[in-house]
Amino acid sequence: MQDFLYVDTDKVRSMLGQIEGGITESEHATDKNSKRRNSAGDLPHSEYQEWGNERYVHKSFGDSIFPRLESMLTSEGMIKDISSELTKSEYWTSANLRKENPPGSIIRLSALASIFDARYVASSFAGLSAAALGIKGLNETPTAPIPPSVKKKLPKTTTPKYIPMGGSNLEDDIPDFNLGGETEGGDSGISGQQLRSVIRLARGLFTPGLHLNLFPVEGEDFTVGARLQEGRQYLDSDPDVLFARYGTGQQKWTIVGSIGHYAEPQVDFSFEKFVDNDDNLIRGRTAKSINSFMGYMGSLGFLDLPQYPGFSVVPLAVYREIPRPKL
Repeated sequence: MQDFLYVDTDKVRSMLGQIEGGITESEHATDKNSKRRNSAGDLPHSEYQEWGNERYVHKSFGDSIFPRLESMLTSEGMIKDISSELTKSEYWTSANLRKENPPGSIIRLSALASIFDARYVASSFAGLSAAALGIKGLNETPTAPIPPSVKKKLPKTTTPKYIPMGGSNLEDDIPDFNLGGETEGGDSGISGQQLRSVIRLARGLFTPGLHLNLFPVEGEDFTVGARLQEGRQYLDSDPDVLFARYGTGQQKWTIVGSIGHYAEPQVDFSFEKFVDNDDNLIRGRTAKSINSFMGYMGSLGFLDLPQYPGFSVVPLAVYREIPRPKL
């Protein structure tokens, strides 16, 4: 049995329909028999009799639809398990990886993996800052309220600035604060500015949404990345709920899907000329040049793209095996 984190039911149904020539989700069968008798004579007489049975069955596949597809892909030889090969670091940089598994190939990979979502980072840090301000408030010495007549004569002081909740950026939910103060080591504790910077980094490198990062090679940063699209089966929980269930650490996940694209090695980049000799814009060359620049930035790790020698997977399903209890 499997514990599914994600199933792209639309893609699964489409592929299953191509293999089977359609998916039967309902069955309607009718058996009917009839008999008619006319008698001769001056007055017409007829007798009509009909009998039969009708059967209607609605088949709901539910969790069986993906295992059914996975079994059929295996029997047809259309899926390859590359879990063992990807544990060897030399396989990643060899020509065999791309030659044996070109983009579009359907693969199965079981490896240690972790989930990541910049929205969860933001919500967690918002909770952390609220707790930090609460701790700071508990440690402050209560003072008697200042009478309004005296308060007007006092110089104005700077109060913590709270950024409105629900702003356009994830980091807008983090208020200004400082917890810890200066220490002997020169550290300034935790501040709202530091947490906002971490969130900016998270949402800049990983587009807000659920990402699955698989690390097949122990001790190496070779990564297989997959973006899990919202609105698919099982992926209907808030990020907080998913991370509360599965945590932020690594555990063994299995992903089945098609290889999206391979990352290219880092190369020097320069923009091509966007216009011809008559100063006319060349649309195709412009798009190609900008995409090339984005690929270059991705190779440096600044865009939501795989880094060499990694690759991306378009997921059909992500699951983990449910172990049997040891008796």
